[in-house]
Amino acid sequence: MEEIQSQPDLYRSSSSSASSPTSRVPSSHFFYVRKPGSLRQPISFEDSPEWEDTPDVDLRMEDEVGGGDSINDATTTPVSPSLSKMNSGSMASPPVPEGGAGAGVVRKIAGASIAWKDLTVTMKGKRKYSDKVVKSSNGYAFPGTMTVIMGPAKSGKSTLLRALAGRLPPSAKMYGEVFVNGSKSHMPYGSYGFVERETQLIGSLTVREFLYYSALLQLPGFLFQKRSVVEDAIQAMSLSDYANKLIGGHCYMKGLRSGERRRVSIARELVMRPHILFIDEPLYYLDSVSALLMMVTLKKLASMGCTLVFTIYQSSTEVFGLFDRICLLSNGNTLFFGETLACLQHFSNAGFPCPIMQSPSDHFLRAINTDFDRIIAMCKNWQDDNGDFSAVNMDTAVAIRTLEATYKSSTDADSVETMILKLTEREGTQLKSKGKAGAATRVAVLTWRSLLVMSREWKYYWLRLILYMILTLSIGTLYSGLGHSLSSVATRVSAVFVFVSFASLLGIAGIPSLLKEIKIYRSEASNQHSGAFVFLLGQFLGSIPFLFLMSISSSLVFYFMVGLRDDFSLLMYFVLNFFMCLLVNEGLMLSIACIWRDVYWSTLTLISVHVIMMLAAGHFRIRNALPKPVWTYPFAYISFHTYSIEGLLENEYLGEVFAVGEVRSISGYQAIQGNYQISPDTNSKWRNMLVLLAMAFGYRLLVYVLLRFGLNKNVSGRLLLSHKKNNSSR
Repeated sequence: MEEIQSQPDLYRSSSSSASSPTSRVPSSHFFYVRKPGSLRQPISFEDSPEWEDTPDVDLRMEDEVGGGDSINDATTTPVSPSLSKMNSGSMASPPVPEGGAGAGVVRKIAGASIAWKDLTVTMKGKRKYSDKVVKSSNGYAFPGTMTVIMGPAKSGKSTLLRALAGRLPPSAKMYGEVFVNGSKSHMPYGSYGFVERETQLIGSLTVREFLYYSALLQLPGFLFQKRSVVEDAIQAMSLSDYANKLIGGHCYMKGLRSGERRRVSIARELVMRPHILFIDEPLYYLDSVSALLMMVTLKKLASMGCTLVFTIYQSSTEVFGLFDRICLLSNGNTLFFGETLACLQHFSNAGFPCPIMQSPSDHFLRAINTDFDRIIAMCKNWQDDNGDFSAVNMDTAVAIRTLEATYKSSTDADSVETMILKLTEREGTQLKSKGKAGAATRVAVLTWRSLLVMSREWKYYWLRLILYMILTLSIGTLYSGLGHSLSSVATRVSAVFVFVSFASLLGIAGIPSLLKEIKIYRSEASNQHSGAFVFLLGQFLGSIPFLFLMSISSSLVFYFMVGLRDDFSLLMYFVLNFFMCLLVNEGLMLSIACIWRDVYWSTLTLISVHVIMMLAAGHFRIRNALPKPVWTYPFAYISFHTYSIEGLLENEYLGEVFAVGEVRSISGYQAIQGNYQISPDTNSKWRNMLVLLAMAFGYRLLVYVLLRFGLNKNVSGRLLLSHKKNNSSR
């Protein structure tokens, strides 16, 4: 590392000198500086001679994005002296690798400009002292650049990002204006991508499979076209070495690390080739190496023409040097917007220069994060070898007010307003929707994907199949050798009751898998990749083969070990009845999982429901003898155990004749009357089958309502809110 010069006054911006006197800046502090004209070089600690005046740079965005998706034809010129002195191009990325193994020529992405003016977001109960989460924020982002929204926790970073993307919850109210390519039009489907802080991935799929299925869900067109965009996304996010590796994170599978998984979640949005990509905390839970690799990859993506806007809490010095512009927030207030190096100058002008060997982002957060006040109060008597515990000894509230006042009175703020005015004075190319895959295509894709996932994840259905076989063998050996005498009726009824009830209870083992499916659906539905109907239909069709496999294997073992009537038609009814029972149980579990969305509460609720259904099923007490309130109505009539057991016993005993002595005989209906209540009608078992089928669809209809008017209401509410806001501001 070269020698570091200590020349604070040399790099002071003239734009803020009035509001930030020179006396505020101690001469003992150092700055991170860059030589003018050092384009495409990493930020470093270097000797810095006198700044030479840098000519104003014309930024013609058409050359950067190419094609018809360019923004305004007008050229934009930096106005602020501090920005020109800091050289707007000097904070570009280090040399970015053009791809790893297998990298090819990646097509350019047509970006779009976005600007926001006087943007204010209110949300009741979000702040302790004010409903304003974001207050009068101004800023912009260009194609081919990375604009970062930085600030401490609860500063309004994610809220501002969601406001720009039009994804605020219905409870939030947005004031101000957001311009895309100079117009206030709503961003249509496919024109932008939004990556949540935590996204759900499917661990049993490879990276290529996961992205390919995502492309099938999102894009219309032919299969070969979707394969090409998947390969482009893989190369853009430097995932070529991991394309055929399982994402993992489930069961015994060893999959990708957190950094690669985060890049996969971003690549899923890239298959649409969005003009603007919003990312909430791309460095969430990443170590320093993974964070640097992530930001270098995003810088490469920006160099392809995409407009990147993302939030970040803090970063290392190397990562900080990759940013093009920074929007610094604290308690919803904008403390700075502009070039990253100019932000360092802004802090020094305000009297808080960045010390030597300290990350700029750490220094920024130290100055504006009120949580540090408590730490300083605890450690006020502590001092290190060089003096004070912290380089910023002023109270953070005072520091925030000073930084905000310095920024508002500087030419940096004026240059932002001038740039927004130039970007919005004439409307550019309107973004167009890229179309969606059809509903039939989505159902087919989700069905096939569900089949593939279920076949690979052994805890999904294979473990349940093993448990069912163990249970069936246990019941079969316990009730084997019953014979067909009249005395065996009561024991046979108990065997059927235990088989149906305990098999349904064991189905609770599938709750974690169903919860994971719901989370994946929520992640895809939030970006309009899926819908409640196609999700339910795909999940239903995908689960049928596995449920039928469990029903036929368990039924055959139980049927022959217990020794039920030797008739093929009766055996097929037994299999179908138990299959319907499993379908109903699956729907019940799905509905409970949608209500709670938590493993513990879902499991506890299902156990309670199954116990109540078992008590009301008519085995422990004949149904006619049950108390009418509660137990008969509604428990006995909503218990699918009742209809399944009744149908199986009618299948077994209707038409059967038992001898009583040598002369007299009784029917199977008469023989079972004292043990279980069934109907003497031979068609009653088919009515019970239809009731089970209706309950299977009824539970899934309940799930549809929960999804459609739960999550989807919030999604449509956000889109409607954004659309209304854009229409009213025209």
